[in-house]
Amino acid sequence: MNIEEFTDKFSCVAQEHPLLTVCRSTPKTKCSTDQQFTLNFYSIILNKHKSGVFQYGRTKYDGDNGSMYFMKPGQTIMGENLEWGMDGFNLSFKEDYLVGHPLHSEIKKYRYFDYEVNEALHLSPGEEQTMKELYTKIETEYFNNQDEFSREIILGHIASILRYSQRFYKRQFLHRTELSGKLISRFNEQLLAYYESGQLSEFGLPSVKYMANQLHLSSRYLSDVLKQETGKTAIDLIHTFLISEAKNLLKGTGLSVSEIAYSLGFENHPYFSRLFKRVSGVTPNEFKNQPLN
Repeated sequence: MNIEEFTDKFSCVAQEHPLLTVCRSTPKTKCSTDQQFTLNFYSIILNKHKSGVFQYGRTKYDGDNGSMYFMKPGQTIMGENLEWGMDGFNLSFKEDYLVGHPLHSEIKKYRYFDYEVNEALHLSPGEEQTMKELYTKIETEYFNNQDEFSREIILGHIASILRYSQRFYKRQFLHRTELSGKLISRFNEQLLAYYESGQLSEFGLPSVKYMANQLHLSSRYLSDVLKQETGKTAIDLIHTFLISEAKNLLKGTGLSVSEIAYSLGFENHPYFSRLFKRVSGVTPNEFKNQPLN
């Protein structure tokens, strides 16, 4: 789906630029695609989802909080009888609009473009006002006889929206864990279940994608929340868990280092030993021979 088709679904006015479109939505705005489409542009939407189904990624979303959604080229979306519930906006632009500007590379660093719809950014009233003010500045520039300065000004405001979104997501990571319980606890429970079920020796190390699926999250969202909670990435935490189990096996069984490595899903014995030393500061054999205090 191209920008023209996408914005037509939102009943937007005619585009002023072939690579960029801005569109306000109201509670009367309706959108229905009734089928999946793959985008060839970036899109940032602020609105309250009143009714219907909105989907990108694997997950359908039917909540009603004021939220921001971030989609990128190649993302598949779907809307069924979709109605918005507040005055919001849709800001869409092709990657070519960013060419020659620092935002062309910076935008790839914002991991929330890989989140799923149920991991949308939920704004406080103050945060919502900030985003609306930035959008209004873009809209004013967009419809005000664009000149050689317009693109630079608009991209500056888009960059601000993205940076504020990064800040607000960090706030969300902290506040939402208070409601749903620390994600690290749920993460470790899934790791323990994987280990105790014997899947380590059968299938090897669990991937971040596997862990995210078990927790009904996207890989990027899982890693970012864990990083915020613990200062460590998901793969770091998987390794820390396994080294802890390895220590127990080294001290509590007569298994060799290679046998323990294999039982914990490491097919490469030297890699296990290097990882063990990086995490623990000593090699597996040195740890095994240390006296218990």
